[in-house]
Amino acid sequence: MSLKDKAHLVIMWTVDSADDDEWDRIFASHGQWMADHPREGETALLSYTISKGPELSKPLDPSSEATGKTIYVLDEYYETPAGVTRHWQEAMERWADDLGAVMQASSRATVSTLHSGAVIQALW
Repeated sequence: MSLKDKAHLVIMWTVDSADDDEWDRIFASHGQWMADHPREGETALLSYTISKGPELSKPLDPSSEATGKTIYVLDEYYETPAGVTRHWQEAMERWADDLGAVMQASSRATVSTLHSGAVIQALW
């Protein structure tokens, strides 16, 4: 199934390594909560991943030294933008405690976000 034209949510956090345990806990909780998302219809969750790795001193040079910070990337694909909207509404209602923890931990991180982006290239 191609993800072309599907809705895409991406959030990237660059955090101090001292916060890794808290972020690992948050994402473990998030993964459990995400398992209940719809898999069919216009709000369907099509794909979900969390990635973690070291921030590099030269971001485009994979052989460069690590900075000592960690990057976490949340990557979600939905059938339509309605899925992203539903996701945020549900998070505020059913995942509120840990969403609060995300907001608090995010205040100590560098955060980049793509809300409801549209996939413009996809091979499969």
